Amino acid sequence: MTAIALIGAGGKMGYRLAGKLKESRFTLRCVEVSEAGKERLKSGLGLDSMSAGEAVPGAGIVVLAVPDTAIGKVANAILDDVSPGTMLVILDAAAPFAGHLPKRDDITYFVTHPCHPPIFNDETSVEAKRDFFGGVAAKQHIVSALMQGPEEAYALGEEVAKIIWAPVMRSHRITVEQLAILEPGLSETLCASLLDVMREAMDEVVARGVPKEAARDFLLGHMNVLGAVIFEETPGVFSDACNKAIEFGKPILMRDDWKRIFEPDELAESIRRIT
Repeated sequence: MTAIALIGAGGKMGYRLAGKLKESRFTLRCVEVSEAGKERLKSGLGLDSMSAGEAVPGAGIVVLAVPDTAIGKVANAILDDVSPGTMLVILDAAAPFAGHLPKRDDITYFVTHPCHPPIFNDETSVEAKRDFFGGVAAKQHIVSALMQGPEEAYALGEEVAKIIWAPVMRSHRITVEQLAILEPGLSETLCASLLDVMREAMDEVVARGVPKEAARDFLLGHMNVLGAVIFEETPGVFSDACNKAIEFGKPILMRDDWKRIFEPDELAESIRRIT
């Protein structure tokens, strides 16, 4: 059985992954340095922790469930214990894209990230409907990239990705560069910023006298129906009045050069700030 060393197993993300990997065909070796994390693993999952020096040697896969800012440091710290042919799984494109991973041509780097449960879904249980992050009860899509390593390694990496992000619907194969365009470019720089602006707009409407509950209900309902049309979840077109509002609103709200956030130098600078 292939052994997986899970670095940061007692953290917020690592704990979620440990629960999934515990039930898989892989032998799980948990690495956690904090006493609180060790206790969480033991009391919650019945898992013991060990040092990286004990877990990494001989492991076929090493999963780095640590913050973006620590990935480079942790990867370099364990490098001497990583055997040739080992796969390192990274859960975000930021550090790999920024060049923070150590140079080792004899190991595989696999990057994977969840898409999170989609707004438009067929979930029926309360648990799944309230699982906004995914990986608990709600189904989600995932993206993965084989950054370096033999082509046949992708299947193993994808198997691990489907376990840790389960339940999974579509599994998309992309490149690390494309994943960086998706995050932070599309999901954070663009989507999170615009959603934050929408929340500010709702607060402004409330400040102008609209009851908060009415404003929130009105905005979220329109996000649902407008999003369904824009993203072709349902056939339909906007009214002439809505189209006129968009024609007037976009130049006020968006800079003419806003798409530069997807340019390589802008992505690199964004990731530099993150990592």
